[in-house]
Amino acid sequence: MRKETDFLIIGSGIAGLIYALKVADHGKVCILTKSRAEETATKYAQGGIAAVMYTPDTYEKHIVDTIIAGDGLNNKDIVEITIKESTARIRELIDWGAQFDKNDSGDYDLAREGGHSERRVFHHKDSTGLEIERALLSKIEDHPNIEVLENHFAIDLITQHHLGIEKTRKDKDIRCYGVYSMDLKKPGIWTILARTTMLATGGTGNIYSNTTNPSVATGDGIAMAYRAKAIVENMEFIQFHPTALYHPTEKPSFLITEALRGYGAVLKTIKGQEFMKKYAKQGSLAPRDIVARAIDNEMKLSGDDYVCLDARHINQNELIKNFPRIYAKCLSINIDITRDMIPVVPSAHYICGGIKVDEYARSSIQNLYASGECASTGLHGANRLASNSLLESAVFSHRASINAIDKVSSIDLCEEVPDWDAAGTVLNEEMILITQSLKELRALMSSYVGIVRSDLRLKRALDRLEIIYRETEELYDRSILTINICELRNMINVAYLIIKMATKRKESRGLHYSIDYPRDAIDGKSMLMNHK
Repeated sequence: MRKETDFLIIGSGIAGLIYALKVADHGKVCILTKSRAEETATKYAQGGIAAVMYTPDTYEKHIVDTIIAGDGLNNKDIVEITIKESTARIRELIDWGAQFDKNDSGDYDLAREGGHSERRVFHHKDSTGLEIERALLSKIEDHPNIEVLENHFAIDLITQHHLGIEKTRKDKDIRCYGVYSMDLKKPGIWTILARTTMLATGGTGNIYSNTTNPSVATGDGIAMAYRAKAIVENMEFIQFHPTALYHPTEKPSFLITEALRGYGAVLKTIKGQEFMKKYAKQGSLAPRDIVARAIDNEMKLSGDDYVCLDARHINQNELIKNFPRIYAKCLSINIDITRDMIPVVPSAHYICGGIKVDEYARSSIQNLYASGECASTGLHGANRLASNSLLESAVFSHRASINAIDKVSSIDLCEEVPDWDAAGTVLNEEMILITQSLKELRALMSSYVGIVRSDLRLKRALDRLEIIYRETEELYDRSILTINICELRNMINVAYLIIKMATKRKESRGLHYSIDYPRDAIDGKSMLMNHK
C-alpha cells in the first residue's frame, strides 16, 4: 500500500495539530497517530501554557526565569524567540477556540507555577491540554486538506539507505522521503511518501516504571530519527514531575499539577512537617528538578513511600472550583483534598533533550522537522520551566510551517522507494520475551538512571541494556512486526541515548544529578547528602 502527501505529520498532540492547521492551505496533509487522535500527552497537560500578556510581567522576566530553571544550559537566542512570540501564539489559540479561564473582571486568570516570577500561566481549570486539544481537533476535522490516519504506527523514516544508496557521514546529505507505517487494524505495511515530514511524537516516559505519560509515549520519533542518523542531544535531562498522585496500582500516574502549589498548597512529610525551605528559598515553588530531588531525599531519610501535598488551608470552594479534576480523582480513592493531605511521589514526566532542531524546527536531515517534546530546540536547557512545553510546541510548529510552506513546492517525491520487505519473517509466538524485556528495561532505568545517578549505576544500566538490545534485535529481525516489538525497540534506543549522554556529562546540572559530581543547590544546601 502506497500513499503520497505534501506534509506528513507523525503525532496528533498540540505540536502536530498546530503545524497541520498552518500548512493545510498549501497542500495535502496526512497525520499519522498510533492510537486515537486525542490520545496524546497534550490531553493530560493539566497546568497550562505560559505566555506574557499583562504587566507587571515582561518578556525579559520570562526569559530570565526560563534560563534560571534551565541551569544556564539554554540557547539564549531560542529562549528570546520563544518568549517574545508567546503572546501571538496564545492569541492564535484563543482565535481557534481555546477557552482559557477568566476572572470576574474579564481578564485572563493567570496562574503562577514553580520557577515563575510572575503570574503568566493560561489555564482551563486543571484540564488545559484537553481544552487546547479539543479546539484544535475541531478545526482539523473541518479542514478538507487534512487526513488523519488513526491506529497507524510509524516504523522507520525512509532515507537513502532504503534505495540502496550508502548514507553519507555528512548529516546535511541525508534526506527524508517519508515513512513506513504499520496499520494496526488491518495487516500490512504502508509506504507513505512525503515532500516534508514532521515528527511530533511526544516523549519517552514509558521507559520508566512510574510515569505521568500516556502509554503511547515510547520515544518513537527520537528513536526513528536516531536510526536515520539525525543529531540527537541532551537526552540525559529527564524531568521527574515532583507531584504525581501516589496510587501504585494505577498507570499512568495521575498528575497533581504544579498550579496547585502555585495556588498555595505546601509540600510536607507524612508527619505534617514542611521541608522545602531546607532546599530552596522558593520553598514549594522551587524549580521542578530541585523539588523532585528534595522529595526523593526526604523519602530516603524517612523510609516513607511518599510525601504529602497540603491544600487544606485553601478556601474549599475555590479549591474545588479551580481544580475539579484533581478533587474528583482524589475523592475516587477516598481522599478529600479539602480535609486530607494528598500523597505524592516524583514520576517520569518530560524529556528536555531530543532531536536537535534549529530556529525553524529543522533537523539535521533534509526535509525532516521536529516539534514538541521529541525535539531539542534549546529552550529548556538542563530543566524545563513549568508550562513552557505547550508554548514551545506552538512556537516551533508555527516556525516550521513558515519554512515548510516556502520550500514544499520545490521538493520532488521519491518514487523509487521500495515497499517494505517482510520476506523471511514469521509470526512471533513468544510474547513473554517482549513483556519480560520491557519489565527489565523499566526496572534498570528506574533503579539506575532516575532522579539520582552515579557512574557505577550508569555502567550497570548500560551492561544490562546491551543484553536486552541484542536479544530484541534478533527477535525483531525474524518476526512479523507488531507494535509491541517496535515500541520495545524504540524504548531501548532511547534508553541507550539517555545512558550514554548521562555517562558523558561529568557534572551535576539541572535534571542530571550524579553523586560522583555533587553540586550544592540554591542557598548552598546539599541536596543529596544522604544518598551515598
